[in-house]
Amino acid sequence: MKEELKDKITSIIIFLIIIGIFSALVVFSIIAIQEFTGNNKELAFSQTSENMYHQEEKTVEDDIETPEIVENPINKIEKTNNTTTNDYSSTKVDQYFYNQLEEESRIIYRAFESNKEQMKTGTYQIELGTNFSELLSKENGQEKLGDYYQSAIEAYTYDNAEVFYLSPKKMYLNIETTTKGGDTTYNVYINSGKEANYLTEEFASKEAVNQAIAQIEQVKNEILQHKTDNTYENIKMIHDYLVDSIHYESSLAKENIYNIYGALVNKECVCEGYARAFKYLLDELKISCVMIIGTGTNAQGETENHAWNYVQLNGNWYAVDATWDDPVIIGGGTASEASKYKYFLVGREIIDQDHTPSGQFTEGGKTFSYPNLSNTSYTN
Repeated sequence: MKEELKDKITSIIIFLIIIGIFSALVVFSIIAIQEFTGNNKELAFSQTSENMYHQEEKTVEDDIETPEIVENPINKIEKTNNTTTNDYSSTKVDQYFYNQLEEESRIIYRAFESNKEQMKTGTYQIELGTNFSELLSKENGQEKLGDYYQSAIEAYTYDNAEVFYLSPKKMYLNIETTTKGGDTTYNVYINSGKEANYLTEEFASKEAVNQAIAQIEQVKNEILQHKTDNTYENIKMIHDYLVDSIHYESSLAKENIYNIYGALVNKECVCEGYARAFKYLLDELKISCVMIIGTGTNAQGETENHAWNYVQLNGNWYAVDATWDDPVIIGGGTASEASKYKYFLVGREIIDQDHTPSGQFTEGGKTFSYPNLSNTSYTN
């Protein structure tokens, strides 16, 4: 009898132990799922090209839009193994707008620069790792990171005319949150989100991008074979080539009218294309040049968005507006020689009469500064 009672007690104890172990496993599984899932959010930043202005013909295009932050919870998240800071400090950058960025934005900019070749696929994921964990752990950290990202991508696209194939509005900043016990880490990366890729519609594959780059470089090499040791003559050569070869596209119906492909290969663009091509070619000649955006007011008193350049010569900065030096002549005909150089290497005394620069590329975005322009025009 005692043996039977003892066996029953033993059986009950074993049963209770099994129940306890099973309960513990269930609780552990729930905690593990919570820890390894975290929250994944995509921040979508759209940046559209902005039509500027032409001297003799009014054109209309949407302004650059202020990026919106869109949170897209993902139902199934695979935990990444990326817990590093993805250090891009070895990537050296000396660009005009980059030098005005906060360090957080510079990290993102350097990540773009480090992965420039890989980004030609449009699907390559740019890893930022845990660089921003401290920032994201603070109040409004996500909003601040969004601002840093916006400033970085603006500076990058205005400093680097050669990345004409990227579509910033299709690039997403992802924040993956992982909580283990009381510790939270944030893994950040950039990809195309739910888009097929982050390339423009005209160049939707790496093969198309490389083919377009080859076409641009062929034109570039043909132009630069005429370069000299004289900086002034080289600037004039680039200015004259753009004015003489490009047709101002006033219908806004054609592709690539805002980038260097439209300017140099198609030979058709709006003022943003002129300005980007001018900077691209002077960059190749190692001549300091900055793209300027703002407004221009023509002789009829019409004010519209516009783009032009500042270029450095003999230690001073001067304005060059290749678009307005290539006016559309109503009724046909050819512009006079004086008209062709009206806005070539001019100072504030000329350019300030009808050009107003704006250092804010998007509403609510960072306000960048431009070089201090010479008061007087250049005299050769």
